Amino acid sequence: MALNYTGTWDVVSNVNFEGYMIALGIDFATRKVAAMLKPQKVIKQDGDQFSIRTLTTFRNYEIAFKVGEEFKEDNRGMDNRICQSMVNWENDKLVCVQRGGKRNRGWTHWIQGNELHLELTCEDQVCKQVYKRTL
Repeated sequence: MALNYTGTWDVVSNVNFEGYMIALGIDFATRKVAAMLKPQKVIKQDGDQFSIRTLTTFRNYEIAFKVGEEFKEDNRGMDNRICQSMVNWENDKLVCVQRGGKRNRGWTHWIQGNELHLELTCEDQVCKQVYKRTL
């Protein structure tokens, strides 16, 4: 069985978020606001069923999915796109492939010690975020 991702996680580093947002086509003003935010992730896991809430003072985002089942992901709160997403386990990593609108789009979550790592990809850009467990 994979690791338990359940918990509340606060961002501690965010590398190349600007490049990632540009690749998504996010406008200048929104990028400037988003770059100043300190997101918090609240993850609930029940086996292969996940709910991930990303909370900020500007905008919140939530997805729910079951590993191995494709789902429609509404990203209108971020980059105004809807895509088909599929999350699978690769060892203890959650790997999401998103189809629709942009090439090479997706993310990977994994836990290392008391840190949650998130790698976001879009086209040729990679953003690397690290979160620390708070609860």
